[in-house]
Amino acid sequence: MADLTALADPGAQQPAALDPALVRRAWRVTEPLHAMIYFVPEAHERYAALGLPAPAGYFASRAAALGPVGPAPVVATFFNFSPDLVGRVLPAAWERATPAAVLAARRDAADAALTRALGDAVRAPEVAAAAELARRAAEAATAHPEGRPLFAAHAALPWPDQPHLVLWQAQTLLREFRGDGHVAALVLAGLTGLEALVLHAASGEASVRFLRRTRGWTGEQWADAVERLRGRGLVEGDEPTLTDRGRAQRASLEAATDRLATPAYAVLGADGCTRLAELTRPLSRAVVDAGLLDVDNAVPQRADRSAPRAR
Repeated sequence: MADLTALADPGAQQPAALDPALVRRAWRVTEPLHAMIYFVPEAHERYAALGLPAPAGYFASRAAALGPVGPAPVVATFFNFSPDLVGRVLPAAWERATPAAVLAARRDAADAALTRALGDAVRAPEVAAAAELARRAAEAATAHPEGRPLFAAHAALPWPDQPHLVLWQAQTLLREFRGDGHVAALVLAGLTGLEALVLHAASGEASVRFLRRTRGWTGEQWADAVERLRGRGLVEGDEPTLTDRGRAQRASLEAATDRLATPAYAVLGADGCTRLAELTRPLSRAVVDAGLLDVDNAVPQRADRSAPRAR
């Protein structure tokens, strides 16, 4: 198994004084302010108005920063979606809407959804303060674009003016920065996107049904991945759960992801990371309380209705 500690040179990738746990907390607490864009009806409605029904709206909106790409770059960068699913919607989506139009629709949806969730607080000074901190981290991350294609593409987009949209866009960049690093960790560990999903489900943090429905894998494909991981000693049981080795693998992957995300937040330091989490915690709570992260609103992307076969 690859040594994931080799993913980052501590002397080059992060200052020793900044605890990656603070980085993880700042990202996790703030993440609902970005992640809601994948669930809210405002987004689905605006993509549909462009002629992009589900799931084309999701793939086109997240990939639009890359330009009118075909399925191959999306499969590679999104990492854990079925190639068959992606190929059904790209590049056909660009015959209906340009990347610029899709990006505008996405930002408009973020504006509407955050305004709905936050109400009058959308104009509060705390939002502007959080936006300033998050943008500083996102802009600092642009010094580290290597191997981070989704982040780099989004970092090239113009910044909005309104503080709540600056906060949303900054967290979008930080999410893709972290995500590109996570993909690097998974690749180094020798895991495919589907195998990473199986490990996620085996950890108990997400259901097989949800992951298959939203990523488009068939029951047979899922079962084959389970068997590969079982052969590597990472999962066990009829309804797979992580082995001790699998739990160690997951912990190592998360630690590597935290380390690779740290350069973006170094400019904030420990106090800035803590302050960002303090400012965004009530905002993210409002997003959750308003139902903006309801998983039932995730776009159905199921490849078939068969259950994973028993082995």
